Amino acid sequence: MRNKILIVDDEPGIVALLKDYFEINNYLVLTARGGEEAIKQAGREPDIILLDINMPKMDGLEVCMRIREHIPCPIIFLTARALEMDKITGFVSGGDDYVTKPFSIEELGARVAAHLRRENRRAGNTKVRFEDDLVIDYAAHTVSIQGEEIQLAKKEFEIIALLSENRGQVFDKERIYERLWGYDADGDSTVIAEHIKRIRSKLKSAGAGEHVETVWGVGYKWK
Repeated sequence: MRNKILIVDDEPGIVALLKDYFEINNYLVLTARGGEEAIKQAGREPDIILLDINMPKMDGLEVCMRIREHIPCPIIFLTARALEMDKITGFVSGGDDYVTKPFSIEELGARVAAHLRRENRRAGNTKVRFEDDLVIDYAAHTVSIQGEEIQLAKKEFEIIALLSENRGQVFDKERIYERLWGYDADGDSTVIAEHIKRIRSKLKSAGAGEHVETVWGVGYKWK
């Protein structure tokens, strides 16, 4: 069964580009050029929504807030706004992710696929097996290798879950901290490096390979 994606943008060129890309990748594509049309199309129950923020009459933030109560699917904002406060506003309004224009269409496709994988796991099997028999059970919040559970602190598991659910996507320390500790938390992102160090040590001690990769000068990703 094909995943249904709703693309909302007032720029015809972007809509056409994304429609072609996702149809080639076997998605059922719905489109909208404005807020009112987006709300109507959302009633067709898409599996995921790509939503531009900067639209006339009704912007993407308002669209998100109006549909969020009855549309549970992931919403990824597409926008030229790059300030931190704009991102916070997007998340507060109900968005799940944020992609800044201009964007890599391949990265956007990977993010869409990652969000859909998470949704599928929530609806079905929550266990995922990786190389060297490493198994992550997202519902039970456990990580095991060859049947033996690795003892992890809560935040250590959450970091593993975030990275592994978005395989190949790079997260910098600040973004990991904001996602897992929250915007209003006391402390700072320097704790992420220490958590990563402990995660690697525990995985290595259990016989697992190098699953958490450092992208120098950028952040971390799950191999």
